[in-house]
Amino acid sequence: MANGMHGRSLVSMRDLSNDEIHLVLRRAIEMKADRAAVQRQAPLAGKTLAMIFQKPSLRTRVSFEAGMSLLGGHAICLAPSDIQLGQRETTEDIALVLSRYADVILARVFGHDVVEALARHATVPVINGLSDFEHPCQVLADFQTIFERKGRLDGLRGAYIGDGNNVANSLLFGAARVGMRLTVASPPGFEPAPQALAQAQTLAQTSGAELRVTHDAADAARGADWLYTDVWASMGQEAEAQARRAKFAGFQLNAALLSHAQPDAIVLHCLPAHYGEEIDYETTRSANSAIFEQAENRMHAQNALLALVAGRG
Repeated sequence: MANGMHGRSLVSMRDLSNDEIHLVLRRAIEMKADRAAVQRQAPLAGKTLAMIFQKPSLRTRVSFEAGMSLLGGHAICLAPSDIQLGQRETTEDIALVLSRYADVILARVFGHDVVEALARHATVPVINGLSDFEHPCQVLADFQTIFERKGRLDGLRGAYIGDGNNVANSLLFGAARVGMRLTVASPPGFEPAPQALAQAQTLAQTSGAELRVTHDAADAARGADWLYTDVWASMGQEAEAQARRAKFAGFQLNAALLSHAQPDAIVLHCLPAHYGEEIDYETTRSANSAIFEQAENRMHAQNALLALVAGRG
């Protein structure tokens, strides 16, 4: 396929160039605008997506399954008990076997090393549907949502408020690629991983992106074109939830914080939301909120990605 992405994996947002990110977004917006045309063209007719899940899922599973159906293909969901990654057999063997059955492999896992190993050993594209270190499919949907409302990505000022988790890492990498100005505001001790920030800063040197980390949520929100938050305790961190609530006081995305941003600033949340913690219910239903457009765009961004890496040439 002339797009240059055919056959490639997406393990990290770092795997995509600025041009490739915009290629995915253009394709996603086209597909969203005319679903009937996507069904007629069926770019993944006869193709199979094998989906490995170590973590439960609503948006990832449904968006990929519905998306494959729309694209003319088929998705197979493999629950933790079906595969038992690294226990019943090695990740290498799983990658090699699934490559004989499926045209693309999706992995929603705990350790980032698992999706890296799958991509290293598979002979078909591997897509990171979420790992503890990154969530690139989410950020493609986020960028589509921002682009639809703002008409561009470069130069926009964004603020991520909360835990420096996998979403924050992928946002840093994505912002660095497309030339955004992104501030991450986290309580002390909950900043993005130092290696993620360092890698993003290296990417930013060529794009003109500006990246910084602060402990002041209001400072991060000041003048922002978009504000983003996520749960304070991710899957696997449930035992820390109570302690984190106290440490994250003052980092709620609400009307007071939104008042520091641009009047038309976009409110984003990758869901599920814990209303009254990282965000209040009223803000998610305000005119600024795009959280359900963002959720819908998971399917469209992923459809574009699937068509580019595994569609007919």
